[in-house]
Amino acid sequence: MAINFGNFFNSDNKSSKLGDFQDLDHIDGVSISTISANLYNNRRDDLVMFYFRNGAEYASVYTQSKIISENIKWNLNLKNKKINALLINTRNANAFTGKKGYQGLKEIAEELSINLTEKQKKDEEKPEKIKSNKIIFGCTGTIGEKFPTDKIKKNIPELVEKIKYTQNKYIWAKAALGIMTTDLAPKLAMEECKIGSANVKIYGIAKGSGMIFPNMATTLAYIFTDASLSSSILQKLLRKNIETTFNAISCDGDTSTNDMVSIFSTGRVKNSKIKTINDSKIRDFDTALHSTLLNLAKRVAADGEGASKFITVSVDNAKKQEDAKKIAFSIANSPLVKTAIAGEDCNFGRVLMAVGKSGININLNKLALKFGDIKIIEKGQISNFYNESEAKEYMRSEKIEICVDLGLGKKNFKAYTMDLTKKYIEINADYRT
Repeated sequence: MAINFGNFFNSDNKSSKLGDFQDLDHIDGVSISTISANLYNNRRDDLVMFYFRNGAEYASVYTQSKIISENIKWNLNLKNKKINALLINTRNANAFTGKKGYQGLKEIAEELSINLTEKQKKDEEKPEKIKSNKIIFGCTGTIGEKFPTDKIKKNIPELVEKIKYTQNKYIWAKAALGIMTTDLAPKLAMEECKIGSANVKIYGIAKGSGMIFPNMATTLAYIFTDASLSSSILQKLLRKNIETTFNAISCDGDTSTNDMVSIFSTGRVKNSKIKTINDSKIRDFDTALHSTLLNLAKRVAADGEGASKFITVSVDNAKKQEDAKKIAFSIANSPLVKTAIAGEDCNFGRVLMAVGKSGININLNKLALKFGDIKIIEKGQISNFYNESEAKEYMRSEKIEICVDLGLGKKNFKAYTMDLTKKYIEINADYRT
């Protein structure tokens, strides 16, 4: 995989559908290591570790698929509120691998435990034993293939040896690149905010390009903060903000066996103690967390397999938010809508079809539809101002916004997706070859 780092570090890079990559630098309490375990039979980074030398409070949300990967099972079985490491491998999902896949994680965790404990003895004034049950895993790649336990285990010493205690943009980008599969670009985001009077950082990376549809989280995303927040507060904040971020994207309507979004708090900033997410001192952090999650989620949708256009579907003035969400995804997941947009065809009839098939009751006399600022339907009728030539020109844009107004209430929802191109078929037809 040939990667031109200059493209990602250049804030003037116009090839990115969502603008420049932010300047993530150092965040206290987080250490990073990336190496190649030769999982792809080449030298690209495919093993990434985040090490919390003093531990980190954490919370996760996972896929709701009825078939889940072995690493999700491992993570769910852990009862610790603090962990010391997150290890992510690409190329292999460790899903449908059964007892051998789970046993592989146990062996890797034990190997990593030994090596990190030795690292503690070398580097810490008061070293601690890093237990294997304080290590969580992220896995991504092909489902149903034998998990490469031995390849990963034998590379653990190098992974630990290459731990970087101080980060910069290059190291964060390497980590984001190291967790990619069919992604074309690394996904990074950051915010700085306050908890009370204390300044805190929120950094995040994500991967995802195919098999993207929300039923909790969608894809892999990891958020890091130097704030002091308990695992219970992190869990509530994550669940609160996931609904309109990672639960608002879809590339192809498919939910992965491996989806996880996790947040880690190193506690290096001694902010005011937060006991409830309703505390006014957490509002700025809450807003910044949502912004970070949404930024990453949009990057996933924009980088969907074969995507040429980034699409926002807004459904406004519904009776219930659930109604708005159902209609938004009925449109966003329609192959007919997505292929029309890929072909730059303003076939609004396909959008109306998707609204109708959602099963949500509507009042046709109140229905309105716009593409961008172009009025197409008003009060259930084709607008007198609709101009086909203007609409055709709009469809050439890289960013398309579909706006449906139901005129029935005050609830809204936005979904984010991409078009469906021939390239998507090529990528997935050749996925394992």
